[in-house]
Amino acid sequence: MPAEPVADHPRIATWERVTVAAVTLAFTLWLVVWALVVPPFQAPDERAHVDATVQVALGHPWAAPGDLRILNAVMAAQQREALQPAATRSTVTQLLQDVPGTSATVDQMTQHPPTAYLVGAAALRLAHYGDLRWDRAVLVLRLVDVAWVAALPLLVWASVRRLTRSPRAALVGAVALFATPQLASIASSVSNDAPVMLFGGVVAWLATRLLTGDLRRRTLLGLGVALGVLIWCKGTGLPAIPFVAVVGLVAGAGRLPMTARVLRTLVALGVAALIGAWWWLHNLVAYHHLQPNGYEQYRPPMPFPPGQGPSLLHFLNVSWGTITRTFWGSAGGGAQVSIGGVLTAVLTVVALGVVLVWGFRRGPERRAVVCLAVFPALLIAGQTWTSATSYLSTTFVAATQGRYYFPAIVCLIAISAVAWRRIPRTPGGRRSLATTIAVGSVVIGGYGLGVVSAWFWNGARGPVTAEGLARFATGGPVPVWVVGALLSVVAVVLVAAVVRIGRIPSGRPEAETSREPVRVEPGS
Repeated sequence: MPAEPVADHPRIATWERVTVAAVTLAFTLWLVVWALVVPPFQAPDERAHVDATVQVALGHPWAAPGDLRILNAVMAAQQREALQPAATRSTVTQLLQDVPGTSATVDQMTQHPPTAYLVGAAALRLAHYGDLRWDRAVLVLRLVDVAWVAALPLLVWASVRRLTRSPRAALVGAVALFATPQLASIASSVSNDAPVMLFGGVVAWLATRLLTGDLRRRTLLGLGVALGVLIWCKGTGLPAIPFVAVVGLVAGAGRLPMTARVLRTLVALGVAALIGAWWWLHNLVAYHHLQPNGYEQYRPPMPFPPGQGPSLLHFLNVSWGTITRTFWGSAGGGAQVSIGGVLTAVLTVVALGVVLVWGFRRGPERRAVVCLAVFPALLIAGQTWTSATSYLSTTFVAATQGRYYFPAIVCLIAISAVAWRRIPRTPGGRRSLATTIAVGSVVIGGYGLGVVSAWFWNGARGPVTAEGLARFATGGPVPVWVVGALLSVVAVVLVAAVVRIGRIPSGRPEAETSREPVRVEPGS
């Protein structure tokens, strides 16, 4: 391969490293709080995810899509024992003995690769899950997902820092993760979305490095490995394949010839294929579909009623309302609790408007911003196609979930960081806007947790009531003071981080980071 320019590296001050580490710690504890506050099986598809993991832990084979049936023990845990005081709940072993066998309900999760479930099953075995109360076993699996996602603030910070050279923008980007209560809900529940968020974030970070001049082979190979693991986890990672192809072809334009960039792109995609393509090739051979639908028997094909047909207005209305709500904040297994349709619509309009107006203007980051936008654009296009196909064949608008965009959350925040920084005209304005966004993100996150707490524990009367505290003391997985202590730590750290963000001196973007000179690494 030809000579490779080695990226110039920003010198990161100690205070910045400490601040982003503190925000990452606060985010991790924040997810733990969500894992404790949301009752078991009250997150999207959590019953199916728990069942699939337990079946792997029991040594059951990974069945064909649509063939796996949910364990009677899991059904009993959700339907009967979830209503009992926590102290009286059965252990996993007791439930398996008392209600053996499987139900008639299909567990659709075998339409996905078993990767996340293998990791969850290993964690259950390490925790001796048979001796645990079933709700504690669910908590173990939730904490595994928290561990998957804990590094997201660090990945956001590193990506925005690289793209904008701004310590303030990078730290605000990390704090902005708190503005999506839905992300916290999904990341702290039992799901196969958590590893997708992690490796989608790693792919976005490494892509950002390539697009901003880090053309080293180890960065390229790292991108290929991250992509391979990503597509090994879930089908929502598949749009990252053409995204990485675009990044590989664009990165180094003007410094490397096209033939070299094509070769580098093929290397990255080849590494990813060696790691993660096996599952999808298996599907094509065994089922003649890239991803068979394990949910098909729930919504079989059916015609529209006589005299009726598909309505574009209905499709767009359902898609908009569901996607915006379930992107920002709509917790619960049936998405029954929301932070508000008006609020989520306003947040969506403002976020999209700022990006579309300011995000793609001429500037040193424009090429990188356009490339980073490919990943979420492909996710949107793929989901729209799947949803439209479902609507035309079943009359039901399905697959409209905002959480399906979370694999590209690092890309979305990085693009937004570039856009928001272009709005203020003065250094003071940039500082004020950054502080406002950071504070607003924390407020929205706190409001989301309050809504969820009120819904599940306080009869929707308020985030904290005496009756709600008593209910949590009886039915929660830990004492109330544990949640209070965790929230106190999160609050103190976030207040300190926001104060530090407000005190960062303003300057020209290119002056906010000292840069080392570019070096050239000899080619092989």
